[in-house]
Amino acid sequence: MRKTGTRFLLLLLICGMGGRTRALAQMDDSNLPDAPSEVSLHPVRPNDPASERTVSWRSLPKDFLHDQKGIWLFPAQLAKGKHWLPAVTITGVTAGLILADPHAMPYFGSHSRGLDDINDVFDSTITAAETIVLPVSLLAAGYARHDDYQVGTALLAGEAYADAAIVDLAIKAVTRRKRPSDVLPGQSYNDTFFNGSKSPFKGSSFPSGHAAGVFAVTTIVANRYHNHRWAPWLLYGFATAVSFSRVTNRAHFPSDVFLGAALGYTISRYQVLSPR
Repeated sequence: MRKTGTRFLLLLLICGMGGRTRALAQMDDSNLPDAPSEVSLHPVRPNDPASERTVSWRSLPKDFLHDQKGIWLFPAQLAKGKHWLPAVTITGVTAGLILADPHAMPYFGSHSRGLDDINDVFDSTITAAETIVLPVSLLAAGYARHDDYQVGTALLAGEAYADAAIVDLAIKAVTRRKRPSDVLPGQSYNDTFFNGSKSPFKGSSFPSGHAAGVFAVTTIVANRYHNHRWAPWLLYGFATAVSFSRVTNRAHFPSDVFLGAALGYTISRYQVLSPR
């Protein structure tokens, strides 16, 4: 029942974004521009990178490489004295959570039965599918309504998801951290990093790929549709619930989830949505 409720919320999100477009389509379009949704519903605001950013299938590969260059050259920006506050904040919080992980995870292990309902609703496969369904649905709806802004939003969400996935896999390949579920009952949650048997593609825990992916996608959509007051609340609420579920089902430590969410948000907000 709760799985159905989660999917219903996503359906409301997709339908809500297109509802006003359908209403305009029913009006007499003799005095309207060719793409009313872009002009009336998605106005380009000065100094608003989210609404100004444009993308197409043709530009997508080049845009992705541009993103990756900016991401991996980020240390050069720090060397120039830029972005120190967010970098230090994210690093500090992640380090603090790593120290707290061994003390926090026993609670979720001992209360796993009480969290079964939450874990069923936010199963790994279900949440991954729902994260992907959001941009795919926007893409299909955008083409159906001839809404270039909606199509662009879907492409940007896909671009952000791919960017976050590359960074996530690279960090996993270095850290090779055990998952909480790999720790047997009664054993310590310390010394979980640099386990040679963990693959970055399957098994390595740090950071959370689910958290990175869902925050990458929802940050794009939330910023592109921030004129809908309910959209950011619903989207970030969904992303937070998905991320938290990775801890309750013992797939990730809190520090994994925090860093994944931070990566997804910052890559989308400050790299993908940056003006080109």
